[in-house]
Amino acid sequence: MDIRGKVAIVGVGHSEQGTLPGRSPEQLSIEAIKSALDDAKLTKEQLDGLITCKSVQGGNADVQVGPLFGLSPQYSQTLDYGTCNFSLHLAVQAILTGMAETICLVYGANARSGRFNFSASAPNLAGASGFVHIAGQGAMALQRHKKKFGTTDEQFGMFAVSEREWARLNPLAIFQDPLTIEDYLAKPYMVEPMRREDVTMISDGGVALIVTSAERAKDFPNKPIYILGMAEQSEIRGDYFDDYLMRPFLKKSGEQVWRNTGLKPSDIDILYIQDPTAMWDLQMVEHYGFVPEGEGGPWVAEGHTRPGGSLPLNTNGGQLSESYMWGWLHIVEAVRQLRGTVEPQRQVPNPELAMYCSTMTFMKGACSIIGTHQ
Repeated sequence: MDIRGKVAIVGVGHSEQGTLPGRSPEQLSIEAIKSALDDAKLTKEQLDGLITCKSVQGGNADVQVGPLFGLSPQYSQTLDYGTCNFSLHLAVQAILTGMAETICLVYGANARSGRFNFSASAPNLAGASGFVHIAGQGAMALQRHKKKFGTTDEQFGMFAVSEREWARLNPLAIFQDPLTIEDYLAKPYMVEPMRREDVTMISDGGVALIVTSAERAKDFPNKPIYILGMAEQSEIRGDYFDDYLMRPFLKKSGEQVWRNTGLKPSDIDILYIQDPTAMWDLQMVEHYGFVPEGEGGPWVAEGHTRPGGSLPLNTNGGQLSESYMWGWLHIVEAVRQLRGTVEPQRQVPNPELAMYCSTMTFMKGACSIIGTHQ
């Protein structure tokens, strides 16, 4: 099915971000929904769909958020791991098949104030090997990349430095302290060869989007941001497939979206990558074809992802410096950049196309291309 320009994002919103004790994932989700409805100039009665993304604590289901907010739409679903891309793709499918016309997508979590235990051992080969957090697998993947391609700490560190530079231009970002490459190299390893600055923060907050048909989007006050292409690729064998740390299956997601849209990496004005570790940035700029395999280190060291660079990356500061949110705020930032409504010091000049890439660890990958024109 040709989906190009048939569905649009017409509202974005979020709660505060940071440490927010006493507010449940559901409450934070409702704060975000109210913000997105206000942005779209809608009332909750005008929603006929609700897609929630289950938080890391296991809450935030549609049957919790909906009743708490007084919603009982004709269409509702909860994804275990939405990371916005998977939730957005489900919303597009629901709208194109007539199951709903205007859907709210939402995520909320209080993992920081709720002190969620991310160090619990997983029941798989990674857990048995002592990899109890994404930093362990990310560090092993970086070690392999360094061995295979000669990537250096000085090169790799520019992902964290670049995202911090963007975050310092973003009032919403939690990490605002200056970070130079010299500062980065002086930091101790968290899991060698990865430093704390290479790994996501944990924070509380909520994020929401309003998605509707392109025909109806014309009636909204904001410039519609159209979904132009999307792709997903699974490798559900997880750590049982060869070279799983390097996640080569992501290349197929890239091949799919470029083939289906007729676009190419050089067409993208701004790139967003869900980044629980900076290693995911390195892998995905290579796997999606923005730079040849093995050349991501020298490329980022040249400054391409920094403010003023040729391919701005995570202009919100990403999960390394803005907030946690499983990457949901990346789409919010992409929409605002394409609308031209972020702070002047952070605004990329005249962007028309943005791309967001996300993954579910070593098992699933997804991407979306959104733009200002159908």
